Amino acid sequence: MAVEKGQWEAGDGRRRVVIEGVRPEIDCGRFPIKRVIGEPVVVEADIFADGHDALTARLVWRHESERSWLGIEMEPLVNDRWRGSFTVEQLGRYVYGIVAWVDPFKTWRRDLEKRVAAEQDVDIDLRIGADIVEAAAKRARERDRELLLSAARSLRTGDPETRLRTATAERLQRIMARYPSLDHATRYHRELQIVVDPPRANFSAWYELFPRSTGTAGRHGTLRDVIARLDYVAELGFDVLYLPPIHPIGRTRRKGPNNQEVGGEDAVGSPWAIGAAEGGHKAVHPELGTLDDVRALVAAARERGIEVALDIAFQASPDHPYLREHPEWFRRRPDGTMQYAENPPKKYQDIYPFDFESDDWPALWEELESVFRFWIEQGIRTFRVDNPHTKAFAFWEWTITRLKADFPDLVLLSEAFTRPRVMYRLAKLGYTQSYTYFAWRYGKHELIEYLTELTRTDVVEYFRPSFWPNTPDILTEQLQSGLRPVFMTRLALAATLSSNYGIYGPAFELMEHTPREPGSEEYLDSEKYQIREWDLDRADSLRDYIARVNLIRRENPALQTNRTLRFHRIDNDHLLAYTKQSLDGSNVILVVVNLDPQWTQAGWVELPLEEMGLPEGSPFLAHDLLSGARYTWQGAWNFVELNPAVMPVHIMRLEVLEEGPRHA
Repeated sequence: MAVEKGQWEAGDGRRRVVIEGVRPEIDCGRFPIKRVIGEPVVVEADIFADGHDALTARLVWRHESERSWLGIEMEPLVNDRWRGSFTVEQLGRYVYGIVAWVDPFKTWRRDLEKRVAAEQDVDIDLRIGADIVEAAAKRARERDRELLLSAARSLRTGDPETRLRTATAERLQRIMARYPSLDHATRYHRELQIVVDPPRANFSAWYELFPRSTGTAGRHGTLRDVIARLDYVAELGFDVLYLPPIHPIGRTRRKGPNNQEVGGEDAVGSPWAIGAAEGGHKAVHPELGTLDDVRALVAAARERGIEVALDIAFQASPDHPYLREHPEWFRRRPDGTMQYAENPPKKYQDIYPFDFESDDWPALWEELESVFRFWIEQGIRTFRVDNPHTKAFAFWEWTITRLKADFPDLVLLSEAFTRPRVMYRLAKLGYTQSYTYFAWRYGKHELIEYLTELTRTDVVEYFRPSFWPNTPDILTEQLQSGLRPVFMTRLALAATLSSNYGIYGPAFELMEHTPREPGSEEYLDSEKYQIREWDLDRADSLRDYIARVNLIRRENPALQTNRTLRFHRIDNDHLLAYTKQSLDGSNVILVVVNLDPQWTQAGWVELPLEEMGLPEGSPFLAHDLLSGARYTWQGAWNFVELNPAVMPVHIMRLEVLEEGPRHA
């Protein structure tokens, strides 16, 4: 069949290179991958052409604010797989792609070397090379143009030795690489995107507390009391302080202690039942303080290296001003009453969900986005979003894209304990971090399987897990045992398996473990429905242990990434062993956890020393950063023993011995 002029774009039929199998690429380029400032982007692709010509491939990228592209040559691996990398340096969005072409100069030089080695006559070949170099001179800048024209003349007319020396000169190769002919180059058919977040998106430790429980002698706490609590949070080593909703709480159907359906006159209600006569999502509960107090808290926290995270819960109490001003944003039942929130058999009569199928949905979207912007104006850049999976996906993509365009340093944590595909979709739509199933993963093999999914598949490119051993809604069966080693191991697992983690305190460090009733994951006397007073100075508190773990995290870059997590063989199913390395390989951390909270467990762990940059035939140091003990190890297999009554966890830094061996 004849190809009519115009049927193909000019030159398309001569574009011989194929580019496919690009990674990372999320859903055929529909969604961006994620990085933080200073993090590398490693791109691979299958790149090949018909025949035997040599190829050149370039990885190209630019920040969305720039028009010109940067680029670097990709390196061939095996089986037509190529790789290149670059580092992102600005917040916001980047675009990246691949350009590849048949390279006549590379092909000519490669074949010339083979002909010379075979002692063939290469006169014609040198003249062909001169033509290729002369063509490149037409594309070159003035200084390089003269050098290329001189090389072309030498290839044509010099003595044999000079002609060959010119052909194989590294300088000629470097100059030619600057001026390729791209007339028939293939550009990957999609421009792929990267969202670049601040470093705390990759590495953070969250501490959740209820401001109303920071008072004394039963007094309702205030935001000023939270300021007084900041030194305690800083001492524990947390860098994000997360507050449940701080807005006015509805009075209609206000819940009582332990989720009583109707609370008494003294009931303080659930902070998630947002809205009252005093205001809604842009107001502060009067008993907590004022907007000035919010700004003072944010400033005081930043002085201590702590970011304040605010809860965003898009729902309304029956008393919220939205019910009067915009009843069309809510769904009515056949009897004319508003539809309250339900998750059968659970009922939440104190909360009305928004109707995202409302005819007035554009106005609803605008208003909800304005809630974020209001609190951003108060200085808050970190948000934990309540149940985002019960709101429209399209709304989140629209809102987050707009917000991040104006405030690229935003961090948004998705609290969506739901089906995996839904959780992953929310991350693709723009959520910076995400809650996970970690709280319910207890066993060795299920932990390995889950972490492999999160860190060794494409999920790692867009889903940043945040591991929480407990929340105000989640008191797991394991924690209900009340065993101190259980709390210690869960903290260590959360803090070292994931670079982002958090705890709900002071319930965690004080090992609160009594459920509301058997079979429930609700706390007895939950802070969600009443004020609690905590004795932070209790002798059995885990505060020192938590502070030590957080210090280890801060001092060891290996624990600030998830991309290098590797599990290792250990001949005891009660012991879990894994390593992390810093991206440059200079910092190696081995964690061994005794998953049996009652009995001493021992075993031999196997380490791939060469991959870790450790000597295979010489001793190396295993420094336990929790206990301070130092062990001299040698070889791939080494012995560990953990008594949970003493310390159920090793967090060891593995180091090359610079001096003579040291012992514990």
